[in-house]
Amino acid sequence: MSKHSVACCRIPPIVDADYQPKGTYIELNGTKTYVTGPANADKAILSVYDIFGFFPQTIQGADILAESDVERKYQVYLPDFFDGNPAKIEWYPPTDDEKKDKLAKWFENDAMWPKHLPKVRGLLEAAEKNNPNIKSWGIIGYCWGGKVASILAGHEEPLFKAAIQTSPARIDANDAANVKIPMMMLASKDETAEEVKAYDESLKVPKHVESFDSQLHGFMSARADLKDSQVKTEYERGYKLSLEFFHKYL
Repeated sequence: MSKHSVACCRIPPIVDADYQPKGTYIELNGTKTYVTGPANADKAILSVYDIFGFFPQTIQGADILAESDVERKYQVYLPDFFDGNPAKIEWYPPTDDEKKDKLAKWFENDAMWPKHLPKVRGLLEAAEKNNPNIKSWGIIGYCWGGKVASILAGHEEPLFKAAIQTSPARIDANDAANVKIPMMMLASKDETAEEVKAYDESLKVPKHVESFDSQLHGFMSARADLKDSQVKTEYERGYKLSLEFFHKYL
């Protein structure tokens, strides 16, 4: 994708601390889920968080996606895949053996993707019972969730019409070769440039792949330091690009 509409979205001022969520929490197929946006929207987005779970930066992102497109609104669902047991933010980056060990054990027990991928269809079906107007879905995945988006975008009968990854985890060009829906990847400076390039070159669908070379892994979710003006600017730009991509393809 080479051009974006510049008029589709008006993102409200980014809140850098003490963010007050605009949505509510419901139970969706047995999973606590943050829901935001119009209850009668006919387009929905599944937001798949990073390993740190429900963080204000990610919740603010869900609210931005729900309400900032002036021509259409989305209902956004952000499920608690880790059931109240996310990774601890102080474990990252894993700079010593203790942090590495805690993160590795947590990941093995709680975050392996095959454990969570089968939940998605049931979550979407429950969301459609909650809002019968939903006719199409997009997915955005942050870091860990980016891998979820990448894998699900390759299903023979995709559940989604468009997918976005930001600060993607475990980038694999083989995933890209299987992708069947429009894909956006917004990488950080911490992703390997060669892996991002290989993923980009393996995509056979409409795409937008861009690296935010000044930003840390997680710049659109839990690790975004929104009190830093440059981080805040790039956080906002990432959501603007995401809205424009969904506007075009969802």
